[in-house]
Amino acid sequence: MIPGRLTKELARICGRDAVIIDRDRLLVYESDALTAYRHRPGAVVLPRTTEEVRRTVQAVVRHGLPIVPRGAGTGLSGGAVALNGAVVIGTARMNRILAIDAPNRRAVLQPGVINAELSAAAAGQGLYYAPDPSSQTACTIGGNVAENSGGPHCLKYGVTSRYVTGLTVVLPDGSVVKAGGQGREAPGYDLVGLFVGSEGCFGIATEIEVGLLPVPEGVRTLLGIFDRIEDAGRAVSEIISAGLLPAAMEIIDGPTIRAVEDSVFAAGYPTDAEAALVIEFDGLEAGLDDEAERATRFCLRAGAREVRGARDEEERVALWKGRKKAFGAMGRIAPDLLVQDATVPRTTLPAILKGISEIGKRYNLIVANVFHAGDGNLHPNILFDRRDLDELERVEHASKEIMQLCVDAGGTITGEHGVGLDKKHHMPLIYGPDELDTMWGIRRVFDPGAVMNPGKVLPEETEPSHANRGQDPARGELVGAPAPA
Repeated sequence: MIPGRLTKELARICGRDAVIIDRDRLLVYESDALTAYRHRPGAVVLPRTTEEVRRTVQAVVRHGLPIVPRGAGTGLSGGAVALNGAVVIGTARMNRILAIDAPNRRAVLQPGVINAELSAAAAGQGLYYAPDPSSQTACTIGGNVAENSGGPHCLKYGVTSRYVTGLTVVLPDGSVVKAGGQGREAPGYDLVGLFVGSEGCFGIATEIEVGLLPVPEGVRTLLGIFDRIEDAGRAVSEIISAGLLPAAMEIIDGPTIRAVEDSVFAAGYPTDAEAALVIEFDGLEAGLDDEAERATRFCLRAGAREVRGARDEEERVALWKGRKKAFGAMGRIAPDLLVQDATVPRTTLPAILKGISEIGKRYNLIVANVFHAGDGNLHPNILFDRRDLDELERVEHASKEIMQLCVDAGGTITGEHGVGLDKKHHMPLIYGPDELDTMWGIRRVFDPGAVMNPGKVLPEETEPSHANRGQDPARGELVGAPAPA
């Protein structure tokens, strides 16, 4: 519980209905979509404007409490979890699209705008916003900026950082910084690029400028059905090696297919298949049929039993349904889900998928895979019940082995979900002391008091000592470590 004086001050700034301190209502905010980590915040504040965010940050810091920025809470790395009674500043009420500038193909919006709603608003002008996380009907642009989110179509179109051209940010001292904007290449240091993907550790974005794209003239969507997931992985490598560039290539494995088909999200995938590969091409109509035919041949050559093609938009939506609704269907398998997010070279996919399967069998765990195969961004989903302490321990060991397997193959620990609380202890797998030291230095530039989303991204054991870094101890340490899941 936060001090009563602070509660009253926050109510004066944002309104009484924007300050949540009731214990039952705070339960909603105790975790993000990675439910293995649960910590109840000291309070939740829901401002509506940059000025309200600025004054809220100043008030919370003045009372010596840490801050956790939060969007829709759909993150999968524990990044929005409030450790040690931190105050959550949520952006859900900052949900206005401030401008759509069609001639310059850009939009300016508040961070609480839902991803899919931006494209819907721009559709009448023949434009859309390309980054499309699978949670795009719920996740917000602000959260996408914090995590540098991707999505199924990031193979061709790239992740969030490619589209953010300007930011208004409230820093931990309450100052308001404007970086970039008007779609221009800003001179000096790339503060926009530095902030995107910083996971709420540098400040809170309150206005975001993004680039928009013209809606593609044509789309061709295919669904390949395979009896072996390794064959689907091989088809992905062969398609890319041939010089084709689909907008998206997504793999859904057998356990996921069966979970989807046994749910309200049933998409008509054959339940005896061990993998489905969604392939989509878009762009100018000329040449799309040829690209789709070539991809079909590669799938059949790799072992696909059949390849379906969508004949219209309704069939296209149906082919995508099994992929888009996969995470929602997994609740039928187990009450809890740990989603990993390693990225590996495409050519290693068959071997890595086999290795993940072997790890799951060794620890007697169900591992369901649904992932962005085109850029090697794996999502092994470990299904478990967190009330079973023995199973929870096996999940932790299996997760570490999967991370190590992917890193040893030349991969990295996250492709789009961020590091957050879940992967911070894996950071030394890919970074040495000098790199981590540099990251700590950058973080301290923006947040010298260590009040903004403490305990996330960088492992505490790598934090440089004040003696070594010449820092004043009064500037603060990280606030605690996570409690056991």
